Amino acid sequence: MAESSTQDFLEVRDIKEGVLILKNQGIRGVLMVSSLNFALKSEDEQTAIIYAFQNFLNSLDFSCQIVLQSRRINITPYLDDLKTLEESQTNDLLKIQTGAYREFIHSLVQGETIMTKNFYFVVPYSLIEALGVGVAVKGFNIGNIVGNIFGGNKNQTSSQKAMSDDEFQRARTQLWQRMEFLAMGLRRCGLEAIPLTTSELIELFWAIHHPEQAEIGYYPEILPELIK
Repeated sequence: MAESSTQDFLEVRDIKEGVLILKNQGIRGVLMVSSLNFALKSEDEQTAIIYAFQNFLNSLDFSCQIVLQSRRINITPYLDDLKTLEESQTNDLLKIQTGAYREFIHSLVQGETIMTKNFYFVVPYSLIEALGVGVAVKGFNIGNIVGNIFGGNKNQTSSQKAMSDDEFQRARTQLWQRMEFLAMGLRRCGLEAIPLTTSELIELFWAIHHPEQAEIGYYPEILPELIK
């Protein structure tokens, strides 16, 4: 039985210019989206947001996926920074206030799990569409961002021919138009969306597979030559 490497099970062939290139000749862009506290809005504001989001979804003529990522965070580095700031204060009043604030934060989170939530829009595009074949991408078919990007697909092989630079640029241009359209639609709903860069995509997927290290704020150094 032939030995398999980790990359044999990954659906991603490459990350280039802020775009995920899949082994099946598809590409993906990822938008990180802000959040808003819906419960604090008035009833009229809530209704307006709901209708705006409904209109936004109805305006889409391509598939995409909303991904919510919850992660525990360790605020020890933040408390350490506050301690350093407190010790460096030359004004006695500011020193006392900084120390009191640090103790307040420490007591507030003591024994509790602090969670952070990130929201993403995963936007697809395929080489078939870029070549103008007129076949719509249907069934993005991912249960979550890990399953889609790293879950692998038995019907795909790493031996498939990689797309040329011209094909990639053509597909990337179309993908970017979709992402800009999504960003504008989300802005009408009171949300801001920004595309993840190559280094941010690498860090995102590294953190997905190394949650314990990511929760304490550790990320590997990304060599400049890996960022394209």
